[in-house]
Amino acid sequence: MLELFTTLTLSAIFAFLLNKWKKSQNSKSTKKPPPGPRKLPIIGNLHQISNPPFRCFRDLSNQHGPLMHLQLGESTAVVVSSPELAKQMLKDLDPGFADKPRSTAGEIMFYNYSDIAICPYGGYWSQMRKLCINELLSPKMVRFSRSIRDDQLARLVESLRECSGRAVDLTEKILFNSNFFTCRVACGGVVEDNETLLRLILESTQVVVSFEVADLFPSWRIVSAMSWTRRRLKTMRCKLDKIMDDIIDRHRRNRLSGLGNSEFGSEDLVDVFLRVQEEGKLRYSITNDNIKAVLYDVFIGGTETSSTTIDWAMVELLRHPRVMAKAQGEVRQVLNGNNAEHTFKYLKLVIKETLRLHPPAPLVPRACKDEQVINGYTIPAGQQVFVNIWAMQRDPRYWNDPEKFEPERFEDQSVDFMGGDYHFLPFGTGKRMCPGMTFGLANVESALAQLLYHFDWKLPGGVRAQDLDMNENNGVTAARKHNLFVVATPYK
Repeated sequence: MLELFTTLTLSAIFAFLLNKWKKSQNSKSTKKPPPGPRKLPIIGNLHQISNPPFRCFRDLSNQHGPLMHLQLGESTAVVVSSPELAKQMLKDLDPGFADKPRSTAGEIMFYNYSDIAICPYGGYWSQMRKLCINELLSPKMVRFSRSIRDDQLARLVESLRECSGRAVDLTEKILFNSNFFTCRVACGGVVEDNETLLRLILESTQVVVSFEVADLFPSWRIVSAMSWTRRRLKTMRCKLDKIMDDIIDRHRRNRLSGLGNSEFGSEDLVDVFLRVQEEGKLRYSITNDNIKAVLYDVFIGGTETSSTTIDWAMVELLRHPRVMAKAQGEVRQVLNGNNAEHTFKYLKLVIKETLRLHPPAPLVPRACKDEQVINGYTIPAGQQVFVNIWAMQRDPRYWNDPEKFEPERFEDQSVDFMGGDYHFLPFGTGKRMCPGMTFGLANVESALAQLLYHFDWKLPGGVRAQDLDMNENNGVTAARKHNLFVVATPYK
């Protein structure tokens, strides 16, 4: 009797497993992933990935198509490299692709994904984004912050005058200027340990886009336990906590004593967060960690994104003297005219072309909320997706001579970066479009106008413009790999 029971039990288990296997096989046969390069056991396509990833993704997509599947260890990714597919994902199926992929860096440096940039799509994200736009990033706040921007640029100009006639690291000066301005607007003043904050920003934005082993092999617990990157991130997080706690504590003390924190004479962003936290009327209550996560987002976006764009623009202008002369002539004519409502038509074209060749976010990371079928290929729920903005903005099917820096290409085109032209998406599109676009563009335009107006520029002796290294660093904003050293001569 016992033998019969055992036999029946084993038969039932076998039948169950066989049925499950058949279902999985049927599922696989009807659910076809996008094409991709041949994979190796265990590592998949990792041996084919090089830095910066958007370049090698472009090369692989040229061979395997604009919708490409990659196996990255145990993880998988889909790379999108065509405007048509980008429109389908980011607009037609929005918010189906509005989530962001999970990562070790996001968990540690962004307080368990409680910021805005990589936070999961939903009510909390919408609430925090709205607060930031209303209190810091709106056109109204951009106008209010003009006095701080002008003051900070005046300091930059004076600093460059003091270095007149000798080589100066312009990349570093622009970076500090952008950081000082962002800190003054967002939290009422320059952070006390500013050098540490800048170092954290630069290091963390490189780690966020790297392929961390613990993320590629999530089931290998020993890999996570021994991860050097995880230990490094936790050390960085401790330093970031100290800086952020000091900012919040200072604001709380000043609020209790009736002192203002903002240079506008009212509230800065941190004040707003503390007030709504105390009122307790938000649908999603916020903690200090939530405030720190969003503030760190603002620091990164306002510091590295703007400074990287300014730096790339100056590099391209030095490599193209005709464009430099034309932009400089316009700026000096406009500013010498004492026109309070001045507009820089050609300078705006220079910025557009800089954003085309060097987008602030060359890879837009997304995650699929629900299973989707695109062009007959199945994208499963939770699948991470990379939209290769960099590749689309250099695609010869949409751009004439795409590798050439030519601002005039935008004179006869109605192409803009508001998210409607899917072959030109430097700020993304859809619900996850960059909320700081207006804020960042105002900083870039103002800085370039002042640099071009006040100085004539050349490279140090022995350095030829055509020899400048145009390779990108491996970071979120794809900054230039090497700093730009220049000689600035004051314009009389």
